Amino acid sequence: MPSDASAWSLHSQLKKDTIDIGDLPLCKVLVIKDAHYPWLLLVPRREGAVEIIDLDEVAQAQLMTEISRVSRALKEVTNCDKLNVAALGNLVPQLHVHVIARRTSDAAWPRPVWGVMPPLAHDAEEVQNFINALRRKIWLG
Repeated sequence: MPSDASAWSLHSQLKKDTIDIGDLPLCKVLVIKDAHYPWLLLVPRREGAVEIIDLDEVAQAQLMTEISRVSRALKEVTNCDKLNVAALGNLVPQLHVHVIARRTSDAAWPRPVWGVMPPLAHDAEEVQNFINALRRKIWLG
């Protein structure tokens, strides 16, 4: 980890909206608090990173590796119809990548998930089972 990782902290809005499930070599892995969609965030632990191009080439390659690992795990755990992967950051400037499992039957299909439905609280047992399955697949423990 480069020295700037020690100055890094998670944006307050992301803290509020997520459940922390662990750390990969570059990214913190988070679950969005919305039971409508199996929805993960990857947040590179790099101070000041807003865009993917703010990462050096080695970190960019590591980010792609981690996106692939998490995407593959999410697809296996959910058996989804489609994965949506995006780094938008229009509301939260800290670099973060959304990995969302979509189903043709979900509330927003085929539109983007943002703003379609108010967030639905997770059932505690269901979200813990989801997190445990993901952690095994992603190799977080």
